[in-house]
Order: sequence, then structure tokens, then C-alpha cells
Amino acid sequence: MESLSFRLKSVSKTYKNGVKAIDQLDVTIGAGMFGLLGPNGAGKSSLMRTMATLQLPDSGQLFFNGQDIFANKLAFRKKLGYLPQSFGVYPKSSAYRLLDYFAHLKGISAKKERQYAIDRVLELTNLTDVQHKAVHTYSGGMRQRFGIAQLLLNDPQLIIVDEPTAGLDPAERSRFLNVLRRIGNDNIVIFSTHLVEDVKDLCHDMLIMNKGKQLAQIEPKSAIASLKGKIWETQLQEQDLAELKIEHQLLSQHYNEQNKLIQRLYSDAVTHELIRSTEPSLEDFYFLSLKKQQS
Repeated sequence: MESLSFRLKSVSKTYKNGVKAIDQLDVTIGAGMFGLLGPNGAGKSSLMRTMATLQLPDSGQLFFNGQDIFANKLAFRKKLGYLPQSFGVYPKSSAYRLLDYFAHLKGISAKKERQYAIDRVLELTNLTDVQHKAVHTYSGGMRQRFGIAQLLLNDPQLIIVDEPTAGLDPAERSRFLNVLRRIGNDNIVIFSTHLVEDVKDLCHDMLIMNKGKQLAQIEPKSAIASLKGKIWETQLQEQDLAELKIEHQLLSQHYNEQNKLIQRLYSDAVTHELIRSTEPSLEDFYFLSLKKQQS
């Protein structure tokens, strides 16, 4: 099997209203699960639409396995599966009937071949038992899994999913992420999210972006390891920290079981009895990346 790669080289996109959604991105993505992490408005959806050849970049190039994806969009799209943030379904149509229709559109003309493809994607997405139910009656998580099922019909090598867990309850989110895990071993699966836990639970590599800019491309494990010994927790507030002249970056705040506000800090070294060292998390790295961009 060929080694898969997706390459973005100096890619930029500015809309007519002046918003620079993508700003000189240079990214290389290999096989496996790749997370695109950033807050709302970071440019994630714009980047994914560009990667799916739904819009042209203003500058830069995108390559899949060394081939410019815009040089032959039709050939590239045969290898692509794309799931946008929202997609419509025909009222009262069952999953099986819709998948059969989509298989026709994807050029699977032989009935036995369609049957095999449909059975395969239904099993992969855990929808076999509900294949004859109308898709519009599905829960949010089931609809998302159906979206994955339809894009898998043509056995794509590159799969792009945009904010797939938004609005899902914890159980549906877990089922959906398990589906992505199953298909991520032999393909490139790129998915965008603003939820750090999605990336932590799923991805071997990630890109953090905000306001169109690339802040970091790093393995989640390496990101966490880079903060070892530099994350601290305290009940002291900003005024107290300023008076103590402790150099730090405030990352986040949360309330503990005693309803006390806990500050989570980044600092190279702290020596104070009311500030304790704690284990770093991927969320710490994410917030630190955003803070550095602001400074």
C-alpha cells in the first residue's frame, strides 16, 4: 500500500469582506488521525473547504500523494470523503435506500457490488440494525455516523470531517469517535474541532490554528511532555501574583470541590507555598498557544 501524504504549501485565503481565513499555512499530514484544533472563527471550516476542493486558495498549493489536487479535481475527489458541519437527508428515506442511491452516484453500478459496499459501511458505522429506519428520525450521533457511512462507500483514502462531535451527548460522541478510530488506521482522517478532548482521545498529530494562522503542529503526547514541570495551580488571584512578582501566564480557571476558584498557570519556575506543581494537559498547551498569539 502506498504511503499517504497530504501537503499544504503556503496556503492563504481572504474573503471579499476582508477576513483572512487562512494565512500562509504549511502543513504535512500522514496516515492516521489528524486533529485540526482551534476556537470558533479560527478558519478551520475555510481550510477544510479548501482541502476538499470546494474553494480555491488565493495563493499556495495543496498536494495529495505528490499530486496537485486542483490540477485534476475529479481524480482527487474519487479518493476523497468529505462530511461538512451539517448535511441534509431526504425525508422518510431509509439509510439503506439512501446509501444505495449514493452508491449509484459514486459509480457503483453492479447490484452485488453495491450490496457489499452498503453492508460494509453499515457495519463499520454500527448502523446495521437501523438500516431500514428513516434517517430523519435518527439521533444526532446516528446522523453523523450515517454521514460517515455515505462517504465511505467509495473507499476514500482521505477523509475530512468538520466539527463532527458538535452537539452530541457524551454517549453519542464516544460512539462516533470509535467509528473514526476504526477507519483511521489505513487512511488519512482530518477532523476539525474546538474540543481539546476530541484530539487528546483520538489523534496522533494535530494542528492548532487561530485567526487563520498556524500556531503549532505537534503530536499531542509531545505537546503535553513539553510542559512538564511548568504547570501550576493556586488559589491566589492575579493581584496577589502581581504583588509577589511571579512571572506567569494565566491559562485557565476552574472551581474545586470546595467551590474555591483555582488558577492554572504556566511558568518556568515557581517557589511559593501557596502555588503547587501539577501535571500538564493538552488543554494547557492549547490555551498557552492562544495566549502566545495574543501577546
